[in-house]
Amino acid sequence: MACSVALHAFALFGIALVMPDPRGAANFMQPLQVVLVNSKSASRPAQADALAQANLDGGGNTSEDRQAKSPLPTISDDQQFTPEQLSKHVAQLEEESKRMLTQLKSKHTVVQPELKKQQSEASSNGDELIQKALEIARLEAQINKNWDAYQKQPRRKFIGARTQEYRFAQYIEDWRIKVERIGNLNYPEQARREQLYGKLQLSVSIRTDGSVESVEVSRSSGHRILDAAAMRIVKLAAPYAPLPPDISKDTDILTITRTWSFTTSDKLESE
Repeated sequence: MACSVALHAFALFGIALVMPDPRGAANFMQPLQVVLVNSKSASRPAQADALAQANLDGGGNTSEDRQAKSPLPTISDDQQFTPEQLSKHVAQLEEESKRMLTQLKSKHTVVQPELKKQQSEASSNGDELIQKALEIARLEAQINKNWDAYQKQPRRKFIGARTQEYRFAQYIEDWRIKVERIGNLNYPEQARREQLYGKLQLSVSIRTDGSVESVEVSRSSGHRILDAAAMRIVKLAAPYAPLPPDISKDTDILTITRTWSFTTSDKLESE
């Protein structure tokens, strides 16, 4: 009787025992895939393909369903993790990722020796510019010095025998007359005795006050006695008349070049 009541109660409530579906168990035991990403998006993906430390909705340069390759260790399908193991493993992977990213960045950092080399080259270029500037300054100083020296030099005027400028013509004529007169009064006795004749060219430089600065033989007569006699005559005739104002206004030393002849008549003449 008691057994019959139990059967009726079981039938009344409709309780049934169902065996678990082996496919559901297989899905439950699938391993969890975790992907590390180095960027994130503002929106959360509606259907995530993997777990990561940040939301990433889309990205990449292809629409194909591919996973990024990375030098980080991968998780094989036969590995299973508890939530504690997963959290620890993710932390390890993040640390490994940071370390590798640091190494990659360090490889692309500008090498310090190269920077020092550039600084050294820049310093060398700077020193070279300084040296050039100093050299230019020295040259400018030398030019100024030379210019000052040039400015202090006497103003010279060179006059040939056939000058046409009237302001020099009278002075040179007066000078010629005096030299001829003194020359004939002091004709070289040795040249007369040895009957030496010839022509020579003299360049005589006269200062403003009429004194002689120098006497040079521009073209020799071929006789040393005649050349020396002509130079002595010019010096004997000095001093000459001072340079007139119309000449001395722009001339400190007047150089006169003339041809002198010791003639067969034992006279000194100018051409």
